Amino acid sequence: MTNDQDWERRVAALWERLDEHEPADFRARVAELAAERPADDAAALFEQGAAHDSTGMPEEAVALYRRALDGGLTGLRRRRAVIQLASSLRNLGRPDRSVELLTVERDIPAERLDADEAALAGAVDAFLALALADTGRDREAASLALGALAPLLPRYNRSLAYYARALLTAPDGS
Repeated sequence: MTNDQDWERRVAALWERLDEHEPADFRARVAELAAERPADDAAALFEQGAAHDSTGMPEEAVALYRRALDGGLTGLRRRRAVIQLASSLRNLGRPDRSVELLTVERDIPAERLDADEAALAGAVDAFLALALADTGRDREAASLALGALAPLLPRYNRSLAYYARALLTAPDGS
């Protein structure tokens, strides 16, 4: 097992035990793992951001997510960082910025995403719907959420998808 694989395995194992740790202890353990990497390692910065985010420190998480993204974070972690950054910004009262980030993320062509990244399309839509609702764009939020839900239903997929689109065109949604 390479050092990278071992590090990834230990990070995943720590996340699996998140609820067994006090918040400060969990952040410290993630910081210890991050310290094994170069100071500007994008993956380590992301993991620290996620640890702060998951333990109630969104402002600190935002700074770490930005550093990770600016540092060239790629792949699944990049997509997760955008979603989590946007969510934290929304929670900090900046839903407009959240909408901007998630709209750009949503517009990435599917062929540019690997399967794991593409699997998070619903998460992008869900967090975008929350941000849209926070900006007073309730019909857009409902349309997006219902459109994302439609393919998952055992029946009524076509009808629900139609009504989701109609929310954006009909003033009363009928």
